[in-house]
Amino acid sequence: MRFEGRVVIVTGAAKGIGAVTAEAFAGEGARVALLDLDRAGLDAVTAGLGARGADALALTTDATSSTQVRAAVARVLTRWGRIDVLVNNAGGFAAMRALEDTDEAEWDAILRSNLTSAFLLCKAVVPEMKRRRAGRIVNLASVVARGGAVHVPAHYAAAKAGVIALTRMLALEVAESGITVNAVAPGTTATDRVLAARTPEATAQVAAAIPMQRLGRPPEIAETILFLASDAASFVTGAVLDVNGGQVMA
Repeated sequence: MRFEGRVVIVTGAAKGIGAVTAEAFAGEGARVALLDLDRAGLDAVTAGLGARGADALALTTDATSSTQVRAAVARVLTRWGRIDVLVNNAGGFAAMRALEDTDEAEWDAILRSNLTSAFLLCKAVVPEMKRRRAGRIVNLASVVARGGAVHVPAHYAAAKAGVIALTRMLALEVAESGITVNAVAPGTTATDRVLAARTPEATAQVAAAIPMQRLGRPPEIAETILFLASDAASFVTGAVLDVNGGQVMA
C-alpha cells in the first residue's frame, strides 16, 4: 500500500472531496487525522474508517484559527509522532452573490476559509516536515482560479487564485528541505455542496459546457491528491494539476 504507516492530515474532511480523500488515504494504509468544524460529519466518516480497521483521529477544528490549528497539529504529533502529508481542502462558499452585493465581512470570511486556512496549516506543519526533511503538501485550488469557465462569486475565485500563488511560493521556500508543495484544481465536481448551490437545470448547463459532458466525481479528485502525495510524484513541486474534464485548459 502506498501510504502504509504514514500520517496524513486532511482539512474539510467531514464531507465531499475531503471525506473521500481521507477514505482513500486510509485505504492505502495511512493513519489519518480529519479536521473539520462539522462534528457529526467527522464522527460519521471516522466511524466508517474505524469499521474498516483504519487508524483515524477526528479533530473538531476551525482551520481559520491559528490557536485551534496549532492545537490540532500538536494532537496529531502526540498520537503518531510525525506528519507526512497535509491536504488543505477546507473552504468553499455558501451562496452565489454578485460582487456589488458582497459585504466586507463575507469577503473576509471566504478568504479566511479558503486561503488563510491553508496558510495556517502550512505554517503549523512545515517545521515538523523540515525537521524530518520530508513531506508532501497538497492544496485544493479550483478551475475558477485558472479561467472564467464557471460563474462563481468573485471572493471565492480570488481566494483560490491565492491558493495557487501560495503553493508556488511555498514550494520554492521548502524545496531544499525535501518537501513538495502542489495544488489540485478541480473542475465542477458533484459534491453535495456544489449540487445544492445551483438548480438542477443550472447544473445540467454547467455539465453540458464541459467537453466530457459531465461533472467531476470526488474519487477522481482524491486520486489526483494521492498521486501528488505519493512517492511517484517525488520530483513534482510547485505544480497545479487540472482535473476538470477539459473545462479549462491552462
